[in-house]
Amino acid sequence: MAIKQSSKTASGTLIFSLMAGYSIVYMDKNMISTAIIPISEQFHLDSGQTGIIMSAFFLGYSLMQIPSGWLADRLGAKRVLMASMIIIGLFSYLFGLANGLAFFIIVRFFAGMGHGGYPPSCSKSIAENFPQERRTFVQSLILSTSGIGGILAFVLGANLVAINWHLAYGVLGTLYLLAFVCILIFVPFQPRQPEVDLKPGAKGAGFLEVLKNRNVLVLFVAMLLLNILLYGNISWMPTFIKNTFGLSIGQAGILLAVNSVFTTVATIYAGQLLSKLFLGREKVAILGAGVISAVLVVCFVFSRNIWLSLLLLILVSCVSVVAFTGIFTWPHKIMDPHIIGSAIGIINTGGTLGGFLAPMIIGYLVKAAGGSFVGAFLFMGAAAIASGLMALLVKVGK
Repeated sequence: MAIKQSSKTASGTLIFSLMAGYSIVYMDKNMISTAIIPISEQFHLDSGQTGIIMSAFFLGYSLMQIPSGWLADRLGAKRVLMASMIIIGLFSYLFGLANGLAFFIIVRFFAGMGHGGYPPSCSKSIAENFPQERRTFVQSLILSTSGIGGILAFVLGANLVAINWHLAYGVLGTLYLLAFVCILIFVPFQPRQPEVDLKPGAKGAGFLEVLKNRNVLVLFVAMLLLNILLYGNISWMPTFIKNTFGLSIGQAGILLAVNSVFTTVATIYAGQLLSKLFLGREKVAILGAGVISAVLVVCFVFSRNIWLSLLLLILVSCVSVVAFTGIFTWPHKIMDPHIIGSAIGIINTGGTLGGFLAPMIIGYLVKAAGGSFVGAFLFMGAAAIASGLMALLVKVGK
């Protein structure tokens, strides 16, 4: 028997709840890049060691993506979403108490494991509660929280870090608990989307079958390469701006918050572009965005004018988000909703592996170059182009 469509109010509160959780997730990912500055000064850590702290998070994240997607497909999205918020909130509090390199690495690793549950279960919730024609837009709307999280990190977070980084992580843990309450109240346990919207006769593929899916593996690699650029920027941009232009943490945070505002708007419009102008031409959009992002990031690293650099940073963020949104929403168009949790879990594992590799590799590239970021940014640009080329291998249609 078909389940009735949800009301506009119920859909609105569901989207709000998923966006609230994702906003805090992205705030966390961005805030570590400012918090690491006073932490490295207090504990006398070099760029290689701080890169390991940031990468440890993504290692835990990567390990939990696939199991979390599998659990979301079998237990339902809501249970995994709630567990994710509780785990990350706990380890955010613990990070505020950390007092040494090993402690930082361990706590960020387990926080990353908590984060691993959110993206696949969020995508699963979208597939469970919205018709197929709305999923790309809803997914891109929720992904716009990458900008909202950046604004929170570089306005609220950066100012709290400037006062006391321990306090900043106490506030972050509390925000996770508030997001948990929103999910508890507004995300339904039972899917609202009628089963007739799913592929006729679909019973859900086994995990190994999903893992062998050509498109899943191609998008896994594409996301890994793209996230070397995205998380390389997130992890090292505050340090780069502070060192290059002699700004304080608060001043660098303001510039990055401005960038995050544009990123938020760009992500929303990216969903519209991919749903209309580039519908059926996702390969062109992703490859084009990858190449343009690479050119812009190279121009950025050689710029020494703060306003030109800000403009280039905004353009990098706005263009690269088209590639990211394209890769992340494509499964909703070409894959069975029964397996979307597992598929997104595998694909986003590629992204988190990119997040694991980027801070560490860039940290050592900067260290090897005596503090210069040129080689690191050239590396990120090459990864963006390679990501676009991978997208050409996606097989669409029968």
